[in-house]
Parts: sequence; C-alpha cells; structure tokens
Amino acid sequence: MHYIMNKLLKPLSLFAALIMVFAFSLNVNAQEKKSDNSDVVFTVVENEAEFPGGLEAMNRFLAENIKYPTLAKQKNIEGKVIISFIVEKNGTLTDIRTIKDIGEGCGDEGVRIVKLMPKWKPAKQKGQPVRQQFLLPISFVLTNK
Repeated sequence: MHYIMNKLLKPLSLFAALIMVFAFSLNVNAQEKKSDNSDVVFTVVENEAEFPGGLEAMNRFLAENIKYPTLAKQKNIEGKVIISFIVEKNGTLTDIRTIKDIGEGCGDEGVRIVKLMPKWKPAKQKGQPVRQQFLLPISFVLTNK
C-alpha cells in the first residue's frame, strides 16, 4: 500500500507544483500589464500638463471666452468654481466636471469653457506622455456692482 501511495503522490505533487508555478507566472504577467501606466491617472508628475502657451495664455483664453451667468450676475454671486478634468496622453481633455460650485450656472459655465479649450501639452513621466488629473479654479468676479 505504501508503494502505491508513493507512486500516486509523486506525480500529483509534481502536477500541483507545476500549477503553482503557472499561476505565479500568470500573476507576474498581470502585474506587469497593470504597471504599464496605460490607464493610470497621475496627480503628481515629473512634467505637468500645460495649456498651449502656458498659464498666461490660459488666463487670456478664460477672460476672452467666459460668460458670466445672467442669474449669478442678478444675484451678485461671486467666488471660485473648481473644475476637474483629465489631460489625456494626446492632450485632449476628458472627464470634465464641477468639483466646487457657487451656484446659479457658474459651475456649468466652468465646464463649458473647459470643453472649449484646445488640446493641452500632455504630462510626462519618465519621458513618456501620461494621463494627468487637473483641477482648475475659475474665479467669477463682478466688475459692475
């Protein structure tokens, strides 16, 4: 009986060891695929995403294109909205949404203006373009009170 058990257990234990090695290699391959940064969204990067022409050009773009919402103007609403978006590897802007709103259409106007923006210079990590989340504060200030 002892001889028969040894004959059966040796191939089974070898088979189990092979399955464990195969499972380990699958896990390593899965980890390598996850670490290729294809879908990772960075918040901190070596080289930040940038509006074409830089911060001054972006401020000029905002000033020229923003339309103060009528209801917000009538109610003397002022303040900052914060718009979140992702700058993709090709510079397009996606997942545009309001994070902080002051009401009466200001958040919607912030989203509208970001959707009008041209492609950005994408962020880079280790010399490669990566996706970056960006938070953009937009101030609404009435000039004629």
